[in-house]
Amino acid sequence: MNLHANARTTPKTRQLLVQRVLEEGWPVSEVAEGMGISRATAYKWLWRYESEGEAGLKDRSSTPQRVWNRTSSRLVKRIEQLRRKKLIAWAIAQKLRMALSTVGGVLRRLGLGRLSALEPKEPVVRYERERPGELIHVDVKRLGRFLHPGRRVNPDPRCRNRGLGWEYLHVCVDDHTRLAYAEILPDCRAESAVGFLQRCAAWLQSHRLRIEEVMTDNAASFCGHAFQATLRELGACHIRTRPYRPQTNGKAERFIQTMLRQWAHGRPYRSSAVRAKALGPWLEHYNRCKPHGSLGGKTPYERLQAAV
Repeated sequence: MNLHANARTTPKTRQLLVQRVLEEGWPVSEVAEGMGISRATAYKWLWRYESEGEAGLKDRSSTPQRVWNRTSSRLVKRIEQLRRKKLIAWAIAQKLRMALSTVGGVLRRLGLGRLSALEPKEPVVRYERERPGELIHVDVKRLGRFLHPGRRVNPDPRCRNRGLGWEYLHVCVDDHTRLAYAEILPDCRAESAVGFLQRCAAWLQSHRLRIEEVMTDNAASFCGHAFQATLRELGACHIRTRPYRPQTNGKAERFIQTMLRQWAHGRPYRSSAVRAKALGPWLEHYNRCKPHGSLGGKTPYERLQAAV
C-alpha cells in the first residue's frame, strides 16, 4: 500500500484512535489534537470503524468508480483482437480511427503494451547429467586488453586503452559437478579451440573424468573438421545449441557471468597481464572453496569426490 507522503494517519494510528476513544473513553477532541488531525477526520474514521470494522481503517483506492468517457467494452475487445494479430498501436489507432493515446492506454491496461507480451515465455528447463564427464559445456568470451586501469578506476581522460585488441577466455564446465577449467588465448580460431579442448581433456582426466559429450554453440571454430577430429580422438560426441539460444548452454553462460563479476571485474588490475595471472588462483578457489546453491552448498570438488 502506498501512503501519501504527508499523511497524518496510517492504519495503525487509526486503530490507536479507535482504541482510545471507544475502549478507553478519551474525548475525541483531545485525541484529534494529539494526532494533529481535525475532529471531522477523527469522526470519519470512527464512523468507518463502526460500519465496516477493521477493514474500514484501510485506505481506499482513489480510482473513480465511473468514468463518463471510458472506452466502450466493444472497442476494447476490438483493440485486443487487432493487437493479438501483432498490429502496432498506431496501426490500430488508424484502423479504428481513434487517438493513439487512447489505444496506448487500453493496451497498457490489458497488459499488451509490448509485443513481447503476446508470446508467452518458455518455461525454464533445468537439467543435470548423472555422471561426471558425461557432458562438458564449452564456450568463449571476448575480453579487452589494457595496459593500465580504464576510466572506471582512473578518471584521467588521458589514460585510455585504444587499439590494443582482444583476448579470448575459453571456458569448460562439467555438467554434473560444475568443475571448471579456463584459459586465456590470443584468438578463438579452430587451432586455439582444438588445443584448449585437448588440454581441458587432459586436465579432466587427471581428475578421473572422461569426456563423453561436448556442448558448444555454432561458432566456426567448433564446427570445423579439426575440432570434430579431436572429438573423435577423445571418443566424445558433439552437441550443438540451437541458433540464437544461449540458454541451451546455460551452465557455461552462467559460469562466464560469475567469472566476469568476481574475477575480471571484481577488482582493479594494473594490466590485462596481471588479470591473466589472477585467473589460476581464482579457478582454484572456485573449484575447491566456493559453495554452489545448485549443488546443495557443496563445492565442485566435494561433488566430484562424492560422485567418483
